[in-house]
Amino acid sequence: MKFQRKISRLCGTAAAAALLACVVHAQSAKEIVRISDNNLRGSSSYAEVTMTIVKPDWTREMTLKMWQKGNDYGLVLVTDPPRDRGTVTLKRGNEVWNWVPSIERVIKIPPSMMMQSWLGSDFTNDDLVKQSSIVDDYTHTLTGDTVVDGHACYVITMIPRENAPVVWGKIVSSITKEHYLQLRSEMYDEDGFLSKILTSRNIQTVGDRTLTVHWEMVPADKPDQKTVMDYGEWRFELPIDDSFFSIQNLRRVR
Repeated sequence: MKFQRKISRLCGTAAAAALLACVVHAQSAKEIVRISDNNLRGSSSYAEVTMTIVKPDWTREMTLKMWQKGNDYGLVLVTDPPRDRGTVTLKRGNEVWNWVPSIERVIKIPPSMMMQSWLGSDFTNDDLVKQSSIVDDYTHTLTGDTVVDGHACYVITMIPRENAPVVWGKIVSSITKEHYLQLRSEMYDEDGFLSKILTSRNIQTVGDRTLTVHWEMVPADKPDQKTVMDYGEWRFELPIDDSFFSIQNLRRVR
């Protein structure tokens, strides 16, 4: 109430009401995104995923194991097909490495390559290890309501903070009002052009969480191709030591 009276004295009643509405919306939008993101991550998680890359002339399938701990640690291991088996992508803090078994080399991924395709898929290096945080690296505005696949959703627009280590110039997400599921996200480049569309469906109960286990990434300029991720086993709040996410472990993880 003190904050409201102070704004009223400075701006007048109408301006104060408008400003307070903006503040409330901004806080609410960030909280919605935070709940949604935490639902997907937890403090730690492990998942087994089938990734299918669909191009106009061919289709390729990979199986992955994925570990994550907080916002600082992430590891993705390719278990199939044989030609890619053992390939690992590791995130520690703001740094990302790849272990490429065919050449037996650890390669550090510079920030300029975070937008590059991950193993020929429509997901980028940043998408797979989530180097940037949609909670901390963006400002959030509740810009409307919509319905996606019969589910009432908030529409939240995210703009990167100044100097934030992000790859997108804007993200517009549709998040369900029940269970806070991200059913659709539009990613725009720095020039404001729509680059990719991420959708999810097949809502299931995973432990004590409600999640979507089928995800599709489609390039905006190539609607005849996509990359699909289907989650099989998915567990949360696991005791994973920080040392698991080490460069030394890249060669050993199975």
